[in-house]
Amino acid sequence: MAASDQEPHASAVRPCSYQDESYLHGFVGTVGDLQKAGVLQDVVLEVEGRRFPCHRLVLSAASPYFRAMFTSDMAESRQKTVVLQGLDAVMFGEILSYIYSGTLHLSLEKVQLLYQAANLLQLDYVRDTCSSYIAMNVDRSTCVDLYKFCEVLSVDIVRDRCLQCISRHFVEVASSEEFCSLSVNQLTEIIGHDELDVKEETTVWEAVVRWVQHSREDRLHHLHSFLPHIRFNLLTSDDTAIILEHPLVREDPKSSEVIRNVAREGNFNLKPRLGMTTEMVLLFNTEEDELLFMNPQKGTYISCGYDPEDLPDVIAMTVTSDNNIYVLTYDYEYEGNRDQLVTCEYNHAENVWEHAEMSPVSRFPREYSGMFTHWDRFLVEVDQILYYCTTDLGEHSALVRMRKYNRHTDQWQECSQLQLVGSWVYCAALSCCSHLYLIMDSAMHCYDPNKDCWCERTPPNLKARFSTVTTVAMGTEIFCTDFDFTQTMVYDTESDCWQKLQGWPDPGNLSVSHTPSLFVLENQLHIFLKVYDSVKQRSSTDYLVYVYDRSADVWRDLKAIIPEKEYLARSPLCPVVRMYLPYLQGAQIHITSYACQR
Repeated sequence: MAASDQEPHASAVRPCSYQDESYLHGFVGTVGDLQKAGVLQDVVLEVEGRRFPCHRLVLSAASPYFRAMFTSDMAESRQKTVVLQGLDAVMFGEILSYIYSGTLHLSLEKVQLLYQAANLLQLDYVRDTCSSYIAMNVDRSTCVDLYKFCEVLSVDIVRDRCLQCISRHFVEVASSEEFCSLSVNQLTEIIGHDELDVKEETTVWEAVVRWVQHSREDRLHHLHSFLPHIRFNLLTSDDTAIILEHPLVREDPKSSEVIRNVAREGNFNLKPRLGMTTEMVLLFNTEEDELLFMNPQKGTYISCGYDPEDLPDVIAMTVTSDNNIYVLTYDYEYEGNRDQLVTCEYNHAENVWEHAEMSPVSRFPREYSGMFTHWDRFLVEVDQILYYCTTDLGEHSALVRMRKYNRHTDQWQECSQLQLVGSWVYCAALSCCSHLYLIMDSAMHCYDPNKDCWCERTPPNLKARFSTVTTVAMGTEIFCTDFDFTQTMVYDTESDCWQKLQGWPDPGNLSVSHTPSLFVLENQLHIFLKVYDSVKQRSSTDYLVYVYDRSADVWRDLKAIIPEKEYLARSPLCPVVRMYLPYLQGAQIHITSYACQR
């Protein structure tokens, strides 16, 4: 017999493992059938007088609580009937239904009691599913009650969602009966939030007054503890005087003393509430020491001039989730030292740029040389951590290096590098869904901060005419467009796929003369363009701002009026910041407001 016809040697056969999915499903179904038929049950659980015959083995497999009960020296391990305390009988029936079937039925009417039962019985899946279900159903009518519920049981995901909802609907919530049932600590936490959607700080004061007056005798002595959270720096002197004359304040000497101390010393470290701010796009004037804050949706354009030494040179910049503006710039304290970058922070209240209390970060040395080499630097925030990222793009390879800032140690720490082989035209870095994304024309990588590692993702494959594109994140999506605004794409971070969107609708004689900048303003996608008119034969200072209508897949011209100066964004996207306009209007600077229509 030929060698090729011989049976393979036994040792060459590899062992294999197989999993019978039908067996797993059938096993659960059979256990459920035994329970329904009342067969082989060996223990009775009694809850609120109701008896539930069960199987010790099944209960022990499902719950660490029962496993400890039936496999230890506890008296219950030997008893035929076990009485369970602290449970609702109806909810325990739902729990048993889950244990024997793997199916969980939820509704708002029973989910809180079901969560409490699952928490006691150490059923993690049921508990976590209940908390996710509650979080998905938080609204203005339930947020206060659910906030109190999760405060007792420490359900963080629900608590955060409730605080977000209370903040967004504070005016309506503060007038509800449920609001007056909040505890002292709960009310203190709520009025301390920056995210309150109120137009005036007097609204917060009036909410506190209503809470105190709901049970005046029992609550008046708490009034002074709330006052440090009232932002008197946002009130006029007349408002403060009126509060001092309020009957509650006059009746409580401690409150009068607190208000006078705060009014005298100020509490300027407290930020304006979210509802008092306006989202503004930040543009730099390249010819003058000037910033332009604009909101084309509201027709607001404010120009602020600064002394030359007060406006930092921008190497990279970002606006953080807590509305701080950070800029990396050269350290000029040491003459000729360009190896250290320092961080400057924008002081909203004073409208000035100051050195942030952060250690300098060392620049990465250049790695590659050649006529196609270019060097990009980015400052990106991911989950309140700053990352300094550089991309050194060579003719045949690229190196991505990164450091993150540790606030506890005041040090910049090295992160994993990314070495790539190939040639690229452009690069952009941004944050989305707790990850950092690096986007290039033929490559895309995602950095996971928890694992300190990079993984490859599907690239957009945009054909860029110049070595730049613009990107921005909104929700779980990333938007990207090329220099000419002809190719616009959206990336779904959950499915790892790109989809084409409409580009520039009708440029006519116009063409883009500078890198466009995407930005998200009031939860809508926008783009800022500097254009060249081939008929007029000038690029000068013509600007366009478009907003994207997703439902119609069209870009609409906002007819923005921007002064005829040289403005641009200092990053691949326009920074968007929430501004408290009285801070700008009260500063000793040059301010000009422009009409919103051409």
